[in-house]
Amino acid sequence: MTTTPAAPSATSLITTLPGHFYTDPEIFRQEQERVFESLWFCAVRAADLGKPGAFRTVQIGRESVLVTRSRAGELRAFLNICRHRGARLCTQESGEVRRALQCPYHAWTYDLDGKLIAAPNLVKMPDVDRAEYGLVKVALREWLGYVWVCLADEPPSFEETVIGAAVERLGETASIEHYGTESLALGKRVTYDVRANWKLIVENFMECYHCATIHPELTDVLPEFADGFAAQYYVGHGASFGEEVSGFTVDGSPGFGRLPEVADDQDRRYYAITIKPTVFINLVPDHVILHRMFPLAEDRTVVECDWLYAPEVVASGVDLTKSVELFHRVNEQDFEACERTQPAMASRAYRGGGVLVPTEHHIGLFHEWLTGRLA
Repeated sequence: MTTTPAAPSATSLITTLPGHFYTDPEIFRQEQERVFESLWFCAVRAADLGKPGAFRTVQIGRESVLVTRSRAGELRAFLNICRHRGARLCTQESGEVRRALQCPYHAWTYDLDGKLIAAPNLVKMPDVDRAEYGLVKVALREWLGYVWVCLADEPPSFEETVIGAAVERLGETASIEHYGTESLALGKRVTYDVRANWKLIVENFMECYHCATIHPELTDVLPEFADGFAAQYYVGHGASFGEEVSGFTVDGSPGFGRLPEVADDQDRRYYAITIKPTVFINLVPDHVILHRMFPLAEDRTVVECDWLYAPEVVASGVDLTKSVELFHRVNEQDFEACERTQPAMASRAYRGGGVLVPTEHHIGLFHEWLTGRLA
């Protein structure tokens, strides 16, 4: 059962979602069905599947999805389920096979394009159509060097719902294309296991009312954040570096030089993009930071964060610590705040929800989007 919060008496405040939206297993089940399993989901970095036979499994809603690279070098996605008796086909999170995927239960075997190629006594069953009993395919697109998949029978427009989010934030696709994310190299990856609902993490990322309180390093680099206005509040706006700041690093020291196609008006600026439901993109002149969320329960979300640099920077072996450390601290500070908030979602004090101050009002649009999906 959903609850409509009472309108706040102060006109500058608007209501949040009620607390049970963050704690109710049934709400989370609906989100799995109508959000994660219905929209495009950023599953894996394409470069992680560097050669034929490489695979990774990811949890998307209630489904385990297997992403692999075929012998022809093409990326493929399937439900990670054997068509025989429903056993989990690949039980490891990642790995590599030589030529085929074999179920560990009854040895039904599939090629890297998902076709059934072998099974015990299969030759005695000539009526079995090997293509028909192949793995169940999942829609797949590549963008920004990542594999995006959609479990829906009829996926929504990728251009409108994914690329469109970048256009809505930056004003044009060229603004994100300047960073050449698909050609960058992975400098660092950190996985965070956050004991909080995924929506608390989204809401936190979208606003900066908290920045002056918990992000001293970030506000030193981006002084305007201390005033509580998030970069995402304005279309096309990027937060300016402080006058004494040389780079997007934990101490403001120089970074690694501007990426080749970054425009002059993007230099010394930070841009943030939320691509619903589970992706955050952070753009700075010399690198890109991309978060992928994997909601696993109403009170648990795994976040995988990649720091991406020009290939020559990573290949040089240069120390990335100061560059990585800035947003790593931001992540830890944010996730600690979300974990501090999660228990209160079950409190009677939050039964009707909380409130959003004016600089947070755009979070209300996220709530409207979500409740629309769940309706």
